[in-house]
Parts: sequence; C-alpha cells; structure tokens
Amino acid sequence: MNRHKITMWIGNIFVVVLVLVMLTPVIYMILMSFRTGEEIAADPLGLPSSLYFGNYINTLENMDYVRAVINSIGITLSVTVIVALVGSMAAYPLARNTTGWGRAFIMLVALGLATPAFVTITPIYVIFRSIGLLDSYLGIILAFTALNLPLAVFFYVGFIGAVPRELEEAAKLDNCSDFQIFWHVIRPLLGPATATLSLFVMLMVWNDFTYPLLLLTDPDKFTVMIAVYRFVGNHNIEPDLLFPAAVLGSLPLLILFMIFQRRIVSGVTAGAVK
Repeated sequence: MNRHKITMWIGNIFVVVLVLVMLTPVIYMILMSFRTGEEIAADPLGLPSSLYFGNYINTLENMDYVRAVINSIGITLSVTVIVALVGSMAAYPLARNTTGWGRAFIMLVALGLATPAFVTITPIYVIFRSIGLLDSYLGIILAFTALNLPLAVFFYVGFIGAVPRELEEAAKLDNCSDFQIFWHVIRPLLGPATATLSLFVMLMVWNDFTYPLLLLTDPDKFTVMIAVYRFVGNHNIEPDLLFPAAVLGSLPLLILFMIFQRRIVSGVTAGAVK
C-alpha cells in the first residue's frame, strides 16, 4: 500500500470519528427516547433494554404535535419563499449597479449580517405591539423575513454578478423590460443559489426559539421548538417526555433537509447546463 492510499485511509478514519463525535448527542437523544423515566434516572448513560414506545404516545398526547408541525412548516415555507423572492429582486439592481452608492448600500446590507438577532428583538416587539402584529402568523413571518433578507441580498448579489451581461443585452434587443429580464432570464439561473439559500433560511427559522417565544402567546400558534420547550419545567425536567419531543421536533426538519439536499445537487447540474 503506497503513501497516497495510507493518507486516504487515515483521512477517512478521521472523518468517520469526527462525524461520530458530532452525532453523539443525537444518538444519545434517540436512545434515551426509548427508555422510561425510571431507567434514565437510575442509569443516565445506559442503553435501553427494550424499545419502549410509550414515551412517544405520551408525548404526542401532551405536545399537540401535528398542530405545532403545521405551524412550523407554514411559517418556515412562507419566510423562505418571501426571502428568496424579495432578496433576489433587491439583489438584481444592486449587482448591476457599480457606482459608489450601490456598493455603499451593499456594505450596509452586509452590516445587517453582523447584527446579533437579540439586538433586534426589543424594537421588533415594541413596533409589533404598536401596530397589532403580536401573536399573529403575519408578525412572526415578517420578523423572520427581516432577519434573513440581508443574507439573501448579499448572497444573490455575488451570484448575479457572475451571470454574463450578454444574456441581458440579448433580452433587451427583444424589447424586454428590466422586470422581464429578471423574471425570464436571471431568475431561472438562480436555482442553485435559491436551493442553497433556502436550506440556510429553513434551518434558521425552524430552529429559532427566541422570536416565537416572545412574539407568540397563543398555544395554537406555537412552533415545534416552543412545544418542545414546554416539557422543560422551572424546577424539574421529564426526560421520558423531553427526549421523544426533541426527536419528533427534529424529524420534519431532517426530512426537509434531505429533500433540499437533492435539489441543491440537481440545481447545480441544471445551472451548469444552462
């Protein structure tokens, strides 16, 4: 075995070990979800002697799981679509404007990426309270959209900047307006960028805990993360309910991730062909 193969084997072993270390909390969460509360209390690091599905039944009865998942999916998909559409439309003129004010505006957008989310929660809460958007789907969607738009604009500017201008010039010869050029020429080429951006936005919105906690008060509007948090008490934690709730809360996101992962690969191939 030559040195190159040995190096590849060492690299592969290192990657496998690193992945296992990163997945240890997830594996622990899944294993504990099949143990009773008494078993976990007696031996927190032990393996389940048998698969006990009663935890999941009890969690589903106390969590209102279907309603929480529907809320999270609706909010996540709405934010993703709005961010992709508005972000790409705003990035197109910025990518084609090379003047000083255009670059200055892009830097201002980049400043929004550096602003911590907890800094904006207080002004958003005060504004939404004044205009009656607290405890509403529209309010939480607008809040998440505002948080993710800087990333979308900055992301699309770099991608659109790599699109050849000759495509736009050819469309102008056919008397296409600027909007028609964007919609029929630029937008179809944004498939790979949109798939990648959508993945990041969906992960951020689905996993966010602070904004739904502060902006939503009606239990019927709670997201999955808030529904899981309800199993964490001030003085005690019920692991036989918390672990299954965490698994159920992560399951839809895992399915969406697998779907979008395939779309990213297909989108990159389609973009290369175009």
